[in-house]
Amino acid sequence: MSIILDHLCHTYEAGTTLKSEALKDISLKIDDGEFIGLIGHTGSGKSTLVQHLNGLLKPTSGNIYYNGADINDSDYDIKSLRKEVGLVFQYPEHQLFETDVFSDVCFGPKNMGFDKKEVELTAYSALETVGIDHDLFYVSPFDLSGGQKRRVAIAGVLAMKPKVLILDEPTAGLDPAGRDEILGLVRKLHKENGITVILVSHSMEDVANNVGRIIVMERGGIFMDGTPTDIFARSDELETIGLAAPEVTYIMRALKKKGLDVNTFATTIDEAVPSILSALKARKC
Repeated sequence: MSIILDHLCHTYEAGTTLKSEALKDISLKIDDGEFIGLIGHTGSGKSTLVQHLNGLLKPTSGNIYYNGADINDSDYDIKSLRKEVGLVFQYPEHQLFETDVFSDVCFGPKNMGFDKKEVELTAYSALETVGIDHDLFYVSPFDLSGGQKRRVAIAGVLAMKPKVLILDEPTAGLDPAGRDEILGLVRKLHKENGITVILVSHSMEDVANNVGRIIVMERGGIFMDGTPTDIFARSDELETIGLAAPEVTYIMRALKKKGLDVNTFATTIDEAVPSILSALKARKC
């Protein structure tokens, strides 16, 4: 099972003087169960790309295959695709519209044709999974905090039992505690449910701490594709397009210049701490 993008292109306002090439010849394979970070500065094409993965946008040219079927074929069941490939937008209030939280989460599975009992059970389970207290089930979603809205938006997608979860800047605007809660939830879903996760983010730290593969976009194309260690080792190239390695990596390089024999490829605190302790211990000996 996989998602394959074959020479995907997308042009906004095609055929007019305002035309803009948002995606240029994108070819990718996303395997089942991967945890991918999609990074790039504003306007690089990240959001346009992920909106193609569940058919919200149609390519100007090229193909998208989900489990071997072209999702843009005239007879393809796009409703079944959106059940399996769920997208949580950057601003959750754009996805919340019912009078209470429970009704909002019920909307997706109800629209997919689930029977009433299954709709309610899946909604209940999804809200419990994301950690929404029972006393919030019947309040207006617009009375929730930013972090709670984000959780409800994720629950609304989870209620459709997706196999792929796409999150477009899920921590935008949250305080550090809220950011940690949302990312912890996403890690749990990936680990325990085996869901394929595509995380769109501007935070190099969030990406380094969570994903197994990073895709870097620049001007509508793929600039880099590899493991976090491989990508952030090329920080000089990232800096040419306005990105950077995580702060930890720069600290480790500074320590190396000071004569401490540390791992300059570390991208997370968990990687950096034992390396620093080992280097300090060796220096004392």
